[in-house]
Amino acid sequence: MMGNYRTINKEEFIDIQRRILYEDNHLIIFNKRSGEIVQGDKTQDEPLSETLKAFIAQRDAKPGNVFLGVTHRLDRPVSGAVIFCKTSKSLAKVNDMLLNRQIHKTYWALVCSAPPKEEDELIDYLYRNEKSNKTFVSSFAKNNYKKAHLKYSLIKKTDRYYLLEIELYTGRHHQIRAQLANIGCVIKGDLKYGASRSNRDKSISLHARKVDFVHPIKKERVSVEAPLPVEMNRIVS
Repeated sequence: MMGNYRTINKEEFIDIQRRILYEDNHLIIFNKRSGEIVQGDKTQDEPLSETLKAFIAQRDAKPGNVFLGVTHRLDRPVSGAVIFCKTSKSLAKVNDMLLNRQIHKTYWALVCSAPPKEEDELIDYLYRNEKSNKTFVSSFAKNNYKKAHLKYSLIKKTDRYYLLEIELYTGRHHQIRAQLANIGCVIKGDLKYGASRSNRDKSISLHARKVDFVHPIKKERVSVEAPLPVEMNRIVS
């Protein structure tokens, strides 16, 4: 064991290596699985931030603490690309970039009904109910409601589902899930927002497909795609 971190076994070590989509001295972009948490919560389950610290400590034989900053989260049942920062300098810069919408995020969602239009922008106002951990949608501004903006386009139809590509312009709690459900496009497996049945692995069919931005330190374009989960890939391929 390196420092205060647990030892990663060989199988897990290989799995983590395979899921690193991009890494340099400043950043790691990682392909999160449904069910994993990005940052610690009340469940006390080990978050990816701690798993990756243990991995880096072991891989790089680091004797001391490993710095790994969390920049954004994905809901537990959601999969896909997550950006972590390996230095405090890169963390500050990435946080500023997120605030100024300089990191472009693209999501894919399998929904159970055809969207009203093949392409549209949704601008709503959202309210998060902490007690129920659910977000409610209003078409007009209200007290304590925050503006939410996304664009979707229909990119494929299957026998039973519709694949939407979503460009996210704001980062609200359960934003994609709530806004799509509000137009009758419930995400496959998302019981909280109206799906009739769960996915077998308790996931929802929402995937952070791509991140695209100018590197905060190197000033080079970084564009990374996260491979789809097996079941979602089976449906859309």
